[in-house]
Amino acid sequence: MSKRVLITGAAGFLGSHLCDRFIAEGYQVVGMDNLITGDLKNIEHLFPLKNFEFYNHDVSNFVHVSGKLDYILHFASPASPIDYLKIPIQTLKVGSLGTHNLLGLAKEKGARFLIASTSEVYGDPTVHPQPEEYWGNVNPVGPRSVYDEAKRFQEAITMAYHTFHGLQTRIVRIFNTYGPRMRLNDGRVLPAFIGQALRGEDLTIFGDGSQTRSFCYVDDLVEGIYRLLMSNYVYPVNIGNPDEITMNDFAQEIIKLTATSQKIVFHSLPQDDPKQRQPDITKAKALLNWEPKVSRHKGLKITYDYFRSFDKLELEATKNCKSF
Repeated sequence: MSKRVLITGAAGFLGSHLCDRFIAEGYQVVGMDNLITGDLKNIEHLFPLKNFEFYNHDVSNFVHVSGKLDYILHFASPASPIDYLKIPIQTLKVGSLGTHNLLGLAKEKGARFLIASTSEVYGDPTVHPQPEEYWGNVNPVGPRSVYDEAKRFQEAITMAYHTFHGLQTRIVRIFNTYGPRMRLNDGRVLPAFIGQALRGEDLTIFGDGSQTRSFCYVDDLVEGIYRLLMSNYVYPVNIGNPDEITMNDFAQEIIKLTATSQKIVFHSLPQDDPKQRQPDITKAKALLNWEPKVSRHKGLKITYDYFRSFDKLELEATKNCKSF
């Protein structure tokens, strides 16, 4: 009998790609999402399949799934500054109450539990690149704290369930990821730049453009998550691409990719925005034999082709979106 996995945030960017991966591996997949930021279009191709089922549910409320569960992957959460600044309470609740509810379900079912943590647990880092042993530099009452601290709490309660209840748990710290099914208006810099280029607008950089990010293509990320789930390692593991780039250089890459001639305009940097973001993936290499394979050049072309398929109405709906 095939194994069964529950994936929360299933209609989101990462959750939908995870659904695809587990379907391809022959699992029975239960998707769950309250659609507050997810979109059913991301998983509509799965609805005809016998080994896929979907529940529209907010995991901040009690979660019940009948039948056996072998794995639970908790990916439900607003995941961009635009989202979690707009819905701060829901962001805190899905990271705290939602994680507690799902850990209880995992304990009841005897399921292995994996949470999607984030590089944001490192805050605006004073150590570069960021290894898992770095405890971070987070403002607990700043505008980004609703996401940062929710994720730090997620890690703490997940580890508590492991140590106190003996639950099989895994923690993945995800760095900037991109690919098809991202939302153009989610506030993250990559879709914001591409959307601006497609609409013929100037590219907006917040700060002086010297801040850095490291972008991992979604297929590489999913592979790393899958390997971590199947490993025996219970402590956090960074999964991301260490190929670091400044926002100035990245904007130039997007202009070249899209063959447009936009100007770059600068605005003030938002409070607590990280100046540097680059994963130390030493652990992932050693423990999981994992490292990213897809170059930024190749991944950006695939992502650009996806966004280029949007019609004019979809593009116009994403105007005036801040990018971070």
